[in-house]
Amino acid sequence: MNLNNSSLHYFIMRHIVDKGIAPKVEQMSKAFCVPTNEMKEALKELQDYHGVVLHPESCEVWIMHPFSTAPTNFWIESDDGSWWGNCAWCSLGAAALLNRDLTITTTLGAEAKQVVIKIQDGKVLNENLFIHFPIPMIKAWDNVTYTCSTMLIFASEADIDNWCERHGMNKGDVQPIGNVWNFSKVWYGNHLNKNWVKWSVNEAKDLFERFQLTNHIWDMPSDSGRF
Repeated sequence: MNLNNSSLHYFIMRHIVDKGIAPKVEQMSKAFCVPTNEMKEALKELQDYHGVVLHPESCEVWIMHPFSTAPTNFWIESDDGSWWGNCAWCSLGAAALLNRDLTITTTLGAEAKQVVIKIQDGKVLNENLFIHFPIPMIKAWDNVTYTCSTMLIFASEADIDNWCERHGMNKGDVQPIGNVWNFSKVWYGNHLNKNWVKWSVNEAKDLFERFQLTNHIWDMPSDSGRF
């Protein structure tokens, strides 16, 4: 296999989908027939491209959106596998990418009350839930792990208002889960493509508009660079 951003992204993503875990650097080096130091440089390049998030001390895969290799508040489970999602948006994207009946277990506002989101025959059965997006997209990659940690499920917009006040969090955009589900299917729909490329900022803006994500949280200046 030729080693580039697309082939490396596909190899890691395929491994996560099939096995529920990311491949180790050594495994990737053997698969691509390159030395470990060359693989680490390729992984860093993919990270700079916003295609992966690496553990800072080891270059092992920490996050490959929409999946996490570390424990999170979003547990995805089907009859034939289980995974961690980074956030509400990512977990729905993972469900779309996995393309099977499954459940997403999380807690409302990352607090005590658990909720199980059921996806069956390509539909979200829990239609009365909401997702809060408090971090502006223009700042999403400043600390993408933190950004993901704040994209949570709630039972109502009033609950979001109360949660923001209690936790000193600015209120962002509130979206019904159904709209985020439809958006996630398109946003992550190309992530298992061998020829995957990262959305550009302009492409991202077009998708935001397509799914009526018009709150200021989604505003970004026009840019042909990657999101």
